[in-house]
Amino acid sequence: MRNDFDLTPYRRSTVGFDRLFDLLESGLRSETADGYPPFDLEKDGDERYRITLAVAGFRRDEIEITAQQNQLVIAGRKTEEEREDGPRFLHRGIAARAFERRFQLADFVQVRSAELADGLLTVTLEREIPDEMKPRKIEIGSGGAPQLDAPEKPRLAA
Repeated sequence: MRNDFDLTPYRRSTVGFDRLFDLLESGLRSETADGYPPFDLEKDGDERYRITLAVAGFRRDEIEITAQQNQLVIAGRKTEEEREDGPRFLHRGIAARAFERRFQLADFVQVRSAELADGLLTVTLEREIPDEMKPRKIEIGSGGAPQLDAPEKPRLAA
């Protein structure tokens, strides 16, 4: 079964939607295939969002959050090395492998905070549109052309 769609006709008739078409065509291939670590994505109000990742076994210093233009990258890397005098696992069910999750952010979405508690990493996001980008009401003037004061002509002395 083929999942690729040809968006060329739409690209020809639109302006400024290149990023959207690129995302659609890529099929969000940047996501990990195995779904690790699992996450929840919530809408918390009109312009607030929350991403919660299950990162059991990771410490704060082993997780890196990077916000760049329209993308949020959350990566985890274990720094502990097994030592000879350390615990020897008979079964290791808590995943401790490295991960990287990428989230595409809409325009004007900013990361507000990140907290790690009880094995859950919660990242709070908020869309904040700058005042100059918000719709504004334009006053309609009268139908006549604006009147300009004619400069006075200099008088000659007689």
